[in-house]
Amino acid sequence: MSYRDLEIWKLAREVAITVHHMTVQNLPKFEMYEEGGQIRRSAKSISANIVEGYGRRRYKQEFIRFLVFAHASCDETIDHLEVLFETKSLTNEVVYRDLSTQLDLLGRKLNVFIASVERSHHIDRRDIPNPESRIAHLAS
Repeated sequence: MSYRDLEIWKLAREVAITVHHMTVQNLPKFEMYEEGGQIRRSAKSISANIVEGYGRRRYKQEFIRFLVFAHASCDETIDHLEVLFETKSLTNEVVYRDLSTQLDLLGRKLNVFIASVERSHHIDRRDIPNPESRIAHLAS
């Protein structure tokens, strides 16, 4: 099996390509290099972190850590998209809604995948009292 077989990677790659096209086709020139560059980088980071984590899957903590990074990049991309729309740099509401829907779905699927990896590697979330501790635990 390859990371290319993962549904989350396929969706993340699709999001990165959609974001790229959105920035080229729908943003004013002055946003192409500022917020446009930021959203392109964060969108590409989602699939890149999935790939890097998959490459380290032999080490469960590393795999989960990179999946958490991918989820954080997904959240960052959502924030950039919302800023672009709320500042009226992105005026195409259909593009905004479609990308928002894709990113929301990707975030939910990443959550499910992370939970699945945790279960399959016998990590008991009850042993980690709160989310901050869980992240610290995963990073160690």
